Amino acid sequence: LASRGLGDVYKRQHYYVPESVGIATGMLITALHHAGLATLTYTPSNMKFLNKILSRPANEKPFIILVAGYPSETALVPAIQKKALEEIAVFI
Repeated sequence: LASRGLGDVYKRQHYYVPESVGIATGMLITALHHAGLATLTYTPSNMKFLNKILSRPANEKPFIILVAGYPSETALVPAIQKKALEEIAVFI
């Protein structure tokens, strides 16, 4: 909700909010990885608890919790390989 100043409150329609947040989050994660940081995303099914913790109004909706930091020097990342095209596609 937003106010025009004289007490009348109007609701503004925003389109494609989840899609925009997803794209922006992907770009942020990519930038953080290029800066040498590791990230962890967390999206619990009910995120309204964050409104109370962060003292935010009820009309705001949290979308994602993103944790970022420098990984341990001993951290290991598994070597995951892509499947061959023939393993995932059928050509008729």
